[in-house]
This record gives sequence, structure tokens and C-alpha cells, in this order.
Amino acid sequence: MALIRMDHLAENLKVNLPLYIIVPEPGAMRGIPVRERKVLYLLHGLSDDASAWSRFSTIEILARRYGLVVVMPSVGRSFYIDQPNGQAYFTYLTQELPRYLEDVFGIQPGREKTLIAGLSMGGYGAFKAALLRPERYFAAASFSGVLSMDIWAAHASDQRQTEFELLFGDLNRLPGSEHDPSVWLERAAQNKSVLPRLFAACGRQDDLLPTNLQFKSRCQSLGVALDYHEEDGRHDWPFWDRQIQRFLGMVLEPEE
Repeated sequence: MALIRMDHLAENLKVNLPLYIIVPEPGAMRGIPVRERKVLYLLHGLSDDASAWSRFSTIEILARRYGLVVVMPSVGRSFYIDQPNGQAYFTYLTQELPRYLEDVFGIQPGREKTLIAGLSMGGYGAFKAALLRPERYFAAASFSGVLSMDIWAAHASDQRQTEFELLFGDLNRLPGSEHDPSVWLERAAQNKSVLPRLFAACGRQDDLLPTNLQFKSRCQSLGVALDYHEEDGRHDWPFWDRQIQRFLGMVLEPEE
């Protein structure tokens, strides 16, 4: 596999950003060119960047096993939202980035070949994309994701409250707002037939476990199918690496 780092100007963000892409080597194509391969958008967490998955997990090995193109964008601490300051990270992720991959690499996989997954903040972003843009993805995964705004906002530290208020506004108004996973879920439940396959996992020793349990409960009450996995584990890379292996093993057939 080839690991490519690109720095490109994101129109919706008005800034140059690093973008990491894993692509098969020509000798390993097996007759399927890059433009026709499945694409996994893989999202980083709050304290990481686009390089994190390639540095701390086995994603390159998995990309080879399943013949994937893996796209790892960098979004800072944006929570993958369109921000009040005009930097539109959600639009970048769901609209600009796929168009950029098509224009530069000819990659246009279609919904049936597009997956999205992420950890922590990236789990939040992955499920936001999957629930609000279900026509773009056939499967989505959240690993230790921030999946409940009322629980998360109530436990944000004073320092982080100031930071997150710049993103979301008054945190007391966050539950029930456009940034709340429960709201996305309720909208998506109105047309379950078009939903991607949803996978969520969280460790029992993870502080975000309550947000995942609440999301699971809301899926059950709305009749939304969710593959949920819980096991001993913390908010760390050993757990996330196990879960990306599990997720891909559930939704893809290996090429090797």
C-alpha cells in the first residue's frame, strides 16, 4: 500500500489542510483500479490529526486486506461541524472532499462502496454524516463516540466549556439542537430504509460509555438497527484498533 500525504486548500475552510490517503500499489490492484475501489473515510479524535490512524493503528494492513482506499482528513478540534465563523467542516467532509477525490484521483465510488468511521470526536462526525447524509454511505462506525450531548455537555470541564461554546454556543441549549445526535437519529428514523448499517463500540472503562448507552437506548426506542459492542477497554488506541478490525470484518469481504 502507498501512504500519501497531501496539503490542499479546502474551499469551505479557506485554509490549507493535510490529507492522508492509503491506496493500493499497482501490483496489488487485482484488476480493480483505484477509481472503482471501496473508500473508507476515517476520522480522527479531538486531540489527534490526519496522521493518527496511520501512526497508531493497523489500518494500512486492513486496507491491504480489504482492498480499500482510506481517506483521513484533518479537521482540528472542530467536531466536524459547520462553524459560526464560516469554516464549514461538515460541508467539507460530506461534499467538498468527495468532489476533490473525484477531480484529482477519479475516485467516485458511489454509496454502495463508501464507508465512514471515526473515534471519539470522529465517531460523532461519522454518525452525523451517516444519519444526515445517508445517501452517501452504506456503513458507518463510531468507536468511543460522543453520542449524547446532554451527558457530554454536563461533564465538560470549565476550560473546555469556553472552547466548545465557541463551536456550539450555549452548552445548556446543546441538547435538542442541530448538533445533538438524538435529533439526527429522530430525523433518520423517519426513513429507516435508506439508513446505512450502523456500528458502535465503547469500552466499559471509558468515560464516554454513558453517552453510548444512551444512544443505544434511543436507537432501540426508535427501531433503528445498531450493531453495538461493549467490552473491557479504555479511551485508547488498543481499543480503537480492535474495533476498526471488527467493523471492517463485519461489513467487507477480504481480498487476501
